[in-house]
Amino acid sequence: MPNDISTPLAQDFVSFAVQAGVLRFGEFKTKAGRLSPYFFNAGLFDDGAKLGRLAEFYARRLIDSDLQFDMIFGPAYKGITLAAALSVELARHGRNVPFAYNRKEAKDHGEGGTLVGAKVAGRVLIVDDVISAGTSVRESIAMITAAGGTPAAVAIALDRQERATDAQGQEVPWSAVQYVSGELKLPVVAIATLQDLLQYLQAHADTPLSAYAAPVQAYRERYGI
Repeated sequence: MPNDISTPLAQDFVSFAVQAGVLRFGEFKTKAGRLSPYFFNAGLFDDGAKLGRLAEFYARRLIDSDLQFDMIFGPAYKGITLAAALSVELARHGRNVPFAYNRKEAKDHGEGGTLVGAKVAGRVLIVDDVISAGTSVRESIAMITAAGGTPAAVAIALDRQERATDAQGQEVPWSAVQYVSGELKLPVVAIATLQDLLQYLQAHADTPLSAYAAPVQAYRERYGI
C-alpha cells in the first residue's frame, strides 16, 4: 500500500470535510456490503459557503495537476452541481471554461435530447464526487464521444483506494480509480485519498478523532489497494 506524504491541500480538504459533517465516522454499510468506519457524503455540501469552498478545492487541485481540458462535464445528478460550481471557481481564477451535463431521461420537447449546457467539444473533463464502480464514467465517456467531444480526464473529491467488486459482487485486485485510469485510459485526479484521511486522523492523536484511526487503518489493510 502506498505511503505517500499527504499534501497540505489534501489535509485542508479532509479537515474541511470533517468539519462540514460530510466525512463521518462510525459504522456504515457500503454498496458493496462492507462495514466501513467512515462515510463520505458529498450531498452534504449543501449550502453556498460549503459548495463554494468545495469548488475552490477542485480548482486548486486541477490547477496544480496541469491537466489540459477545454470544458467540464458533470454526470447527473451530483456532477451537475459540481460542474457548475467548478466552472464559476475556475472563472474566478481567470480560466473561463464552458460546462455541460446530462439528464437522466431524454427531453422530447424544447431543445430535446439528454445533454444540457454548452456544446460538447474538444477535451472534456468529467467531474464527480467519487468513483464507485466506474459505471458513471463509462456512461459519461459514451455521451461525450457521441456528442463529438474527447474525454480527457476525471476529477473527483475522494479516492477511497479500496478494491472494487465485479458484477457478481466478488472483489477484484484493483480499485475503481485504477480501472478508470488503466482500462478506460483516463487520468484521474483526486483532491484527497483514504491515505490522506488516515494521516489526518493519526495527526489528531490528542482529540476524539484519534479513536477512529485504528478502525480506518484496519479497513485500509483489509480492503485497500
